[in-house]
Amino acid sequence: IELAKVGFEKYMTLQDLENNWVKEFPKPLIIAGPCSAESEKQMLETAKRIKETNAEVPIFRAGIWKPRTKPNGFEGVGVIGLNWLKKVKEEYGFKTATEVANAHHVAAALEADVDILWIGARSTVNPFTVQEIAEALKGTEKPVLVKNPVNPDLALWIGALERLLGQEVTNLGVIHRGFSTYQKTKYRNIPNWQIALDFKNQFPNIPMIVDPSHICGNRTGLAAIAQEALNVGYDGAMIETHRNPDEAWSDASQQITPEVLAELINNLQVRNSDISGFDDEMGRHRTLISDLDFQLIEILAQRMKISEKIGTLKKVNNIAIFQPERWKVITEYATQKADETGMSSEFIEKVFKAIHEESIEVQNNI
Repeated sequence: IELAKVGFEKYMTLQDLENNWVKEFPKPLIIAGPCSAESEKQMLETAKRIKETNAEVPIFRAGIWKPRTKPNGFEGVGVIGLNWLKKVKEEYGFKTATEVANAHHVAAALEADVDILWIGARSTVNPFTVQEIAEALKGTEKPVLVKNPVNPDLALWIGALERLLGQEVTNLGVIHRGFSTYQKTKYRNIPNWQIALDFKNQFPNIPMIVDPSHICGNRTGLAAIAQEALNVGYDGAMIETHRNPDEAWSDASQQITPEVLAELINNLQVRNSDISGFDDEMGRHRTLISDLDFQLIEILAQRMKISEKIGTLKKVNNIAIFQPERWKVITEYATQKADETGMSSEFIEKVFKAIHEESIEVQNNI
């Protein structure tokens, strides 16, 4: 017992973990398979076709239990699907992976010898749920991956891993699947790269996988998101793959066929391990700039919608569109903020002038 305690003490913090499990797999590590297990035939055909493409996919995934937003939707086939995962492993040699959301799921998945388990975004957000799962997993040597919580909370994400570590689970990894937002965007879940990269900077020893399927919510953006993640040093991607995506029982629009998956993987470019730190940092900064640019556009779009409402009020009340006093307040505030942030006041004035001119044009159209 004392020797065991000494052995575990070297893993007292997340920074101390070695996570050598990921080195057993090729880079990028691709985890692929259907969003949901639907039938034995569907699972085996999907696995067979992935195998026949000769794409380097070592891990086959499938959702056995599916947390849904509303009741009465398809919530997974349950334990029977674990037998189908077993057959996929036996017949095609894949390692297998599935999501667990409570202690009962963990017990069933461990009994079925599923190779890799992950905790979903809806579970990560709840410390009670994570603690229950962690205690059920106590001491397992199987890799356990943790998806980011649905809300943009880095502390919750880290906390989930710490709870697992507290139960002597030392083969860990994370999955970046994007964050929920009330505003509708081109993404199902906005990437918010800054949070993921903050995690990566803090814990470079913990493998990070991107989930472009849940970030995009469609098939068209998968390759771009996967490549962007590899550009900033992610270890791989989890991509939902189905024998016939259009007939999938869940998340049909974001799944692709095995053949499309193979093409996507073949087109991915992986950074060499000896690439200079400067180039690596440059890639990260550019990714963050792209993310911030996207956010700027979304905020500007929201601002213009408010300008439309103001334009309607001015029209109804017969008020002139241009209000000199209002413009004076805006320019003074912009100059003040420029001084506070160390930015050029001339630059800030140009930006706000362009925004103001567009706002006037919007109101004129009203």
